[in-house]
Amino acid sequence: MNLNFKKIDTKRNLLAFSAGVDSTALFFLLLEKKIPFDIAIVNYNQREQSKAEVEYAKELANRYEKKIYIKDVKLNNISNFEKKARDIRYDFFEQLIKENNYETLITAHQLNDKLEWFLMQLSRGAGLLELIAFDKITQKDSYKIYRPLLDITKIQLQEYLDKKNIQYFIDITNFDEKYKRNYFRKNFSNKFLDEFQEGIKRSFEYLKNDIESLSIKEIPVYKEKDLEVFENLNDNNLNIRLVDLSLKKRGILLSKAQRDEILKQKKLVISHKISISITPKYIFISPYELCTMDKNFKEKCRLAKIPKNIRAYIFKENILEVFELII
Repeated sequence: MNLNFKKIDTKRNLLAFSAGVDSTALFFLLLEKKIPFDIAIVNYNQREQSKAEVEYAKELANRYEKKIYIKDVKLNNISNFEKKARDIRYDFFEQLIKENNYETLITAHQLNDKLEWFLMQLSRGAGLLELIAFDKITQKDSYKIYRPLLDITKIQLQEYLDKKNIQYFIDITNFDEKYKRNYFRKNFSNKFLDEFQEGIKRSFEYLKNDIESLSIKEIPVYKEKDLEVFENLNDNNLNIRLVDLSLKKRGILLSKAQRDEILKQKKLVISHKISISITPKYIFISPYELCTMDKNFKEKCRLAKIPKNIRAYIFKENILEVFELII
């Protein structure tokens, strides 16, 4: 399998590993290209087999002299398991990236994943940004996410491993249709991809080009730490695109209901994490904070018309330069 990994231009890389088909194939493809990386794996303790998967990850790390990071958690009888598991996984990755100065997180998302996501978002009601959320590179504040397998199908990856007689594990929960992604995989995406693979790949490429052609300036007029201030473009569609892009970088994808509510309310907190406020002149986006502020600071915010749901973050982080912009 001949893949171009030239977009990995960093030395400190972390591979999200699971011992399944996708991440195992990517592990060995990276080895072939002599790309430096370490691995991180999360054990959710949902299956007996997960212990063997972690042991296999340790074996590979030892054999090929890679650092390995393991997170052990238990998620029993919780609603929305997939979302909770994803949040735990990416919080773990970001902690490792911060503590160990990794520059790139490499994930094994492939073409099947991309199509599954497209169909799931389409079923919910979504715009272009949500439908085509899987880019090969996503730039975060202090690192980037790289997905080099997005043009490769799962079958191709499995054939690569079988040909080289490389061990991998099949997660039996991937066949459980109580998880929405599995339902779409079994009933729609796999069959569709088997018949129309080349056309699907071309369509994704055309859609990506269309998005880039329609892209708007997403550079904030002010940015400090996790506070971003954009100019109000006086167009609901353009404004919500700015919000979409900012939140996507923060790991949050808005639903249609959330998008509509932001435009309706103008001031909103998303997922108890991110504060958004649209004023006549600016769009403010920051982490959601609650804290006690002194009277002088609150009065200064009032005079400068700093939105109430943004003030606590500015106060906590002592971001005083923003007042110069507003005034």
